[in-house]
Amino acid sequence: HTIARLMLFVKPLIPPMNRSIKQKRGFALLQSKKGGSAMRKVPVIERLKGRITVIKAPSSLGLKQTGGVEELPDALESAGLLKQLGVKVTESVPTLPYNPNRDERTQVLNPHGIRAFSLALADQVTAALKQNRFPVVLGGDCSILIGCMLALRNLGARYGLFSIDGHADFYTPETSPTGEVADMDLAIVSGRGPDTLTNIEHLKPYVLDRDVVLFGYRDTQEAREVGSPDVSRTDMRTLDLKHIRSRGIASTASDAMRELVESCISGVWIHLDVDVLHNNIMPAVDYPMPGGIRFAELTELLRTILVSSFAVGMDITTFNPALDPDGNIAQSLTTSLVEGFREKH
Repeated sequence: HTIARLMLFVKPLIPPMNRSIKQKRGFALLQSKKGGSAMRKVPVIERLKGRITVIKAPSSLGLKQTGGVEELPDALESAGLLKQLGVKVTESVPTLPYNPNRDERTQVLNPHGIRAFSLALADQVTAALKQNRFPVVLGGDCSILIGCMLALRNLGARYGLFSIDGHADFYTPETSPTGEVADMDLAIVSGRGPDTLTNIEHLKPYVLDRDVVLFGYRDTQEAREVGSPDVSRTDMRTLDLKHIRSRGIASTASDAMRELVESCISGVWIHLDVDVLHNNIMPAVDYPMPGGIRFAELTELLRTILVSSFAVGMDITTFNPALDPDGNIAQSLTTSLVEGFREKH
């Protein structure tokens, strides 16, 4: 029964909701709330109160090896993420069998499993959006981005992507050393790669280049040496770590969101790969790199994006609880995420 459900196609989606002229012009104006204990009851950003749905998507199909990231949803729930955000609605997507061998035709790992998982995840994201809820998808590896963007593409309107990631994830099957879809997810959702994943339900691409912001990546030299296509030569807004450091995280993010909004999109999906964080504070990832942003900066970044009425949902990926045996990193990450959903006093 589970496998049969995963093979279902995504149900028809409703058109995007109408927005006020004031919302169309940019960020929603929000009032700060005073009083109360932040530890016991978090004052979530006003427009998101009571609307957050968590979807557990513990897939590691996009990685070369399993054994960690699929535990992300439970680890963050144990650290108090759902409780502190006041989440009352949770859904989940069942995992699928893993094949460690690259597919001969597509040259990627688990293409058919990822396709099926993406369809099932898209169904869950769609259901949340149809109920005017804000889906927070807990991975899993970065291949879950495919299902999230597929759901938005099916809405029949233009949606943008704000990708917060330490890696560009712009490899192709030919240039990827591993065949991991988790290192080519941005390429896939923008229409680059095998049709098995890029053209599900004939909806290629799931997001246009000009509607993408890539924020905080720092693997340019490594990607160039391996032969990955240069993401900075596309029409995407590519803001690497050096750039956002020079201009400031909040101001850079605010400007990037404003540009997306002004391009007449209907909404923005947020993709968060926690390897954007500094390796000293986030060593619990499978591919750590030197440098990165701090927890306080992640909080500031998320708050800057989430206050926008155009932010429609987000996913969180690649945290590996197996590399966090005492749970301290999960607690720090949860605190940073929760603060990012809070109103600024």
